[in-house]
Amino acid sequence: MRKLGIVGGTSWSSTALYYEHINRGVAQRLGALHSARLAIESLDLAPVAKMELSDDWDGVAAVLTQAAKKLKASGAEGLLLASNTSHKVFDRVKAAVRLPMLHIGEATAERLVADKRTRVALIGTRFTMTEGYIRDRLEVRGISLAPVRADWMREVDRIIFDELAAGRVTRDSQRKLKSLITELAKQKVQAVVLGCTELVLAVDVRANVIPVYDTTAIHARAAVDWMLEDEEQARAAA
Repeated sequence: MRKLGIVGGTSWSSTALYYEHINRGVAQRLGALHSARLAIESLDLAPVAKMELSDDWDGVAAVLTQAAKKLKASGAEGLLLASNTSHKVFDRVKAAVRLPMLHIGEATAERLVADKRTRVALIGTRFTMTEGYIRDRLEVRGISLAPVRADWMREVDRIIFDELAAGRVTRDSQRKLKSLITELAKQKVQAVVLGCTELVLAVDVRANVIPVYDTTAIHARAAVDWMLEDEEQARAAA
């Protein structure tokens, strides 16, 4: 089994979901007492979020690169960033650390293509909803993205940074997000993509008017596939 390094803490609550998803995935695939070989560098979100909100992406890249290098030094053979927004500096981190890295947008695009989804809505932080680091990975695969109103963008961004990233889930925000998904369904989209790893804390992916894709779970499943690739190929050849 390959050892995976996770740059987490952005936020700690979604990083905990990654840990659970990946370990459950390994146990389901290998059985018995198997669990994942993981190293986690959990960051302090407050200074990272401050840099993001002030557009100091050089600072964000430096912090994430330092964390990734520590994981490499610990023996990690590949990495992931446990945050959609962090993927804004994905290419810079990957170039600096020189290890395989699993991109959340690519994993999500592959899942959408497999399910024949060609028109979706993407919600997340304002960076994810308006910039290309996730959007481009979907569009290059022929997936069109429905527009999200500016007022909804501001509200989703507020819910993420003020509540979910701090581990708080309110009924008011749950209702608002459900209303947003209902509104997006009227745009004839085939699915909604939760392009923030915390959004699943407030959205029941099984109880909506259209399919909802949880990028945290999708990314974690891609991680399990990567970790077990060599082992499963060896078993198949035996």
